[in-house]
Amino acid sequence: MKVKALTLALCFGMVLAGCNNLQKGLGIGAAGGAVLGGVIGKIAGNTAVGAAVGAAVGAGTGAIIGKHMDKVKAEAEAVRNAEVTEVTDANGLDAVKVTFDSGILFATGKAALTATSKASLSELATVLKNNADCDVAIQGYTDNVPFRGKSAAESVKLNQALSLDRAAAVSSYLQSLGVNTSQIKDVQGFGQDNPVASNDTEDGRRQNRRVEVYLYASQEMINAAEAGTLQ
Repeated sequence: MKVKALTLALCFGMVLAGCNNLQKGLGIGAAGGAVLGGVIGKIAGNTAVGAAVGAAVGAGTGAIIGKHMDKVKAEAEAVRNAEVTEVTDANGLDAVKVTFDSGILFATGKAALTATSKASLSELATVLKNNADCDVAIQGYTDNVPFRGKSAAESVKLNQALSLDRAAAVSSYLQSLGVNTSQIKDVQGFGQDNPVASNDTEDGRRQNRRVEVYLYASQEMINAAEAGTLQ
């Protein structure tokens, strides 16, 4: 409830009329955007994505990108078995996070994609190809449950390796479906870092076992927004 209340308060404080990406873009492109982006990123539990751009992005450009990302988010929401949310990238610009429960993608302790996951990732590949002006980052995460017969320190390393293997499996499969290799800018495994829920419950651990795919503004998108040609 506190997260929802804080998010609502932030949006309300930015624009009284509503809380969509266009309206947030106006604020994020302004001076206070980086601070707001940091708060939202912390709430979401995600690591910031997106390389820093060469110059500060103005409010108008941020608004145009926000409106464009509304369309990207709407398209991504049609992907089966995916949770789609709005986040903020390292530049304070609106981005889209697509989260898959690892139980949908992989068997326990494995990094081989299931048949169900391939169907969902096929739909995601279409979204990525339709939005080639979005850069992509893929991040894998696990819970903190230790491996049987392994020490805590060994389990941390094994979880990190498993999370990277899973993120890489998603990346490779998307590329096999025609997603341009150059569009996927970053593939990382964070193991049990950055949990989004408590590891003290099974439901929390399930939420922490996940793969996140981020769609965020490329330099080309920023240039198009500044030129007024981004739709």
